[in-house]
Amino acid sequence: MEQNIGKTLRLNCQLDPARAKALHVVLGCEGNAPQAGDPLPAFWHQIYFWDPLPEGQLGRDGHTAKGQFIPDLGLPRRMWASGALEFHAPLLIGQDAVKTSVIEDVRLKDGRSGPLGFCTVRHDISQDGQLCVTERQVLVFREDPAPDAPKPPSKQARRDEIRKVTQSFSPTTLFRYSALTLNGHRIHYDEPYAQEVEGYPGIVVHGPLLAQIMMQIAAENGELARFEWRNSAPFFAGEAGDFCAFPDCWQVRGEDGRLIAEASATYR
Repeated sequence: MEQNIGKTLRLNCQLDPARAKALHVVLGCEGNAPQAGDPLPAFWHQIYFWDPLPEGQLGRDGHTAKGQFIPDLGLPRRMWASGALEFHAPLLIGQDAVKTSVIEDVRLKDGRSGPLGFCTVRHDISQDGQLCVTERQVLVFREDPAPDAPKPPSKQARRDEIRKVTQSFSPTTLFRYSALTLNGHRIHYDEPYAQEVEGYPGIVVHGPLLAQIMMQIAAENGELARFEWRNSAPFFAGEAGDFCAFPDCWQVRGEDGRLIAEASATYR
């Protein structure tokens, strides 16, 4: 695994205003979409820096096959478990930008449900030679679930929020978000695959999409300097979730009270 640490990938693109307008619509944002020359809203860089590959270079799950940039740890299921963002300077829509990705850490652990693989990737996004955003992603890999395996108990979310926004996501919204982020992971649009292969009860909402909504709520309090989030349980299309604000954090709560995701932020 050590041979994978330090592996890099560099991608260039223009921050196309038309793509930002499309995400503005998909997220249901109010007001006018940001235009060329405007700062790109926090985390919207997810819709840029595509690296399209032929279908033959994709894995069974629709993602880029492991063993290319992301290492193959011999575990078929993958998920984006957590992320951390540092905002150094605005990214401007309509201008060219560069994303340099590097694998910082790879390790295997024994979990309650079997072996787990962890891969930490850092992304540095720059414009005109200035570092604008640093993002760290922690990807988790695990075995396919046994058909008769009991589901682990879910952690319960808090109930003492000072504000909440209830929102659900349709399969159409998940498909459109997948298209904008060039995310081919089949758990987000292929219900038979999600149920029969990966053992979910339905189509899974993207973890980054949940983080995006939490980030939008957090950004109402001021300019973000740092934002960290972690997924705790899957969230499914059609389920109503409460996006809750607390004095010290944000959480997403499922219909049954389970904790879906949580986040923290610091401001300038």
